[in-house]
Amino acid sequence: MEIRIQSLKFDADQKLIDYVEKKVAKIERFDDNITSVEVVLSLMEKPENKAVKLQVAVPSETLVVERTAKSFEEAVTEAVDIMKERLVRNKEKRYE
Repeated sequence: MEIRIQSLKFDADQKLIDYVEKKVAKIERFDDNITSVEVVLSLMEKPENKAVKLQVAVPSETLVVERTAKSFEEAVTEAVDIMKERLVRNKEKRYE
Protein backbone atom coordinates (compact mmCIF):
# COMPACT_ATOMS: atom_id res chain seq x y z
CA MET A 1 0.00 0.00 0.00
CA GLU A 2 1.40 3.35 -1.05
CA ILE A 3 0.72 6.40 1.15
CA ARG A 4 1.06 9.89 -0.35
CA ILE A 5 0.78 12.98 1.84
CA GLN A 6 0.28 16.50 0.48
CA SER A 7 0.14 19.71 2.48
CA LEU A 8 -1.56 22.69 0.86
CA LYS A 9 -0.86 26.31 1.86
CA PHE A 10 1.74 25.26 4.47
CA ASP A 11 4.76 23.00 5.05
CA ALA A 12 3.98 20.01 7.24
CA ASP A 13 6.64 19.19 9.82
CA GLN A 14 8.06 15.68 10.13
CA LYS A 15 6.18 15.04 13.38
CA LEU A 16 2.82 15.61 11.65
CA ILE A 17 3.82 13.48 8.65
CA ASP A 18 4.88 10.62 10.96
CA TYR A 19 1.58 10.86 12.85
CA VAL A 20 -0.45 10.73 9.62
CA GLU A 21 1.54 7.77 8.27
CA LYS A 22 1.14 5.85 11.55
CA LYS A 23 -2.64 6.40 11.66
CA VAL A 24 -3.26 5.73 7.96
CA ALA A 25 -1.14 2.55 7.95
CA LYS A 26 -3.66 0.96 10.33
CA ILE A 27 -6.45 0.95 7.72
CA GLU A 28 -4.62 -1.67 5.65
CA ARG A 29 -5.81 -4.44 7.96
CA PHE A 30 -9.46 -3.63 7.15
CA ASP A 31 -9.10 -4.38 3.42
CA ASP A 32 -6.25 -6.27 1.74
CA ASN A 33 -7.09 -4.80 -1.67
CA ILE A 34 -6.08 -1.20 -0.95
CA THR A 35 -3.72 -0.04 -3.69
CA SER A 36 -2.97 3.50 -2.56
CA VAL A 37 -3.90 6.13 0.00
CA GLU A 38 -3.70 9.87 -0.54
CA VAL A 39 -3.91 12.32 2.34
CA VAL A 40 -4.33 16.04 1.66
CA LEU A 41 -3.80 18.40 4.59
CA SER A 42 -4.94 22.00 4.11
CA LEU A 43 -5.62 25.15 6.05
CA MET A 44 -9.10 26.65 5.81
CA GLU A 45 -10.02 30.36 5.72
CA LYS A 46 -10.01 30.56 9.50
CA PRO A 47 -6.63 29.64 11.02
CA GLU A 48 -8.19 27.38 13.65
CA ASN A 49 -9.77 25.13 11.02
CA LYS A 50 -7.61 22.35 9.60
CA ALA A 51 -8.95 20.13 6.81
CA VAL A 52 -8.02 16.56 5.94
CA LYS A 53 -9.06 14.70 2.80
CA LEU A 54 -8.43 10.96 2.83
CA GLN A 55 -8.70 9.06 -0.47
CA VAL A 56 -8.36 5.29 -0.52
CA ALA A 57 -8.14 3.44 -3.83
CA VAL A 58 -9.58 -0.07 -3.87
CA PRO A 59 -10.37 -2.12 -6.96
CA SER A 60 -13.02 -0.42 -9.12
CA GLU A 61 -13.56 2.61 -6.85
CA THR A 62 -12.06 5.33 -4.70
CA LEU A 63 -13.41 6.03 -1.22
CA VAL A 64 -13.16 9.62 0.01
CA VAL A 65 -13.58 11.09 3.49
CA GLU A 66 -13.14 14.77 4.37
CA ARG A 67 -12.98 16.16 7.91
CA THR A 68 -12.19 19.50 9.52
CA ALA A 69 -11.11 20.12 13.12
CA LYS A 70 -9.10 22.48 15.27
CA SER A 71 -5.98 20.32 14.82
CA PHE A 72 -4.69 18.11 12.03
CA GLU A 73 -4.27 15.20 14.45
CA GLU A 74 -7.94 15.35 15.44
CA ALA A 75 -9.10 15.61 11.82
CA VAL A 76 -6.87 12.71 10.73
CA THR A 77 -8.12 10.51 13.56
CA GLU A 78 -11.78 11.22 12.68
CA ALA A 79 -11.19 10.62 8.96
CA VAL A 80 -9.36 7.33 9.57
CA ASP A 81 -12.11 6.07 11.92
CA ILE A 82 -14.80 6.80 9.34
CA MET A 83 -12.71 5.27 6.55
CA LYS A 84 -12.33 2.05 8.57
CA GLU A 85 -16.12 1.71 8.75
CA ARG A 86 -16.51 2.43 5.03
CA LEU A 87 -13.82 -0.12 4.12
CA VAL A 88 -15.52 -2.81 6.20
CA ARG A 89 -18.92 -2.07 4.57
CA ASN A 90 -17.36 -1.96 1.11
CA LYS A 91 -15.56 -5.29 1.66
CA GLU A 92 -18.74 -6.98 2.92
CA LYS A 93 -20.64 -5.68 -0.10
CA ARG A 94 -18.01 -7.06 -2.50
CA TYR A 95 -18.16 -10.55 -0.98
CA GLU A 96 -21.97 -10.85 -0.95
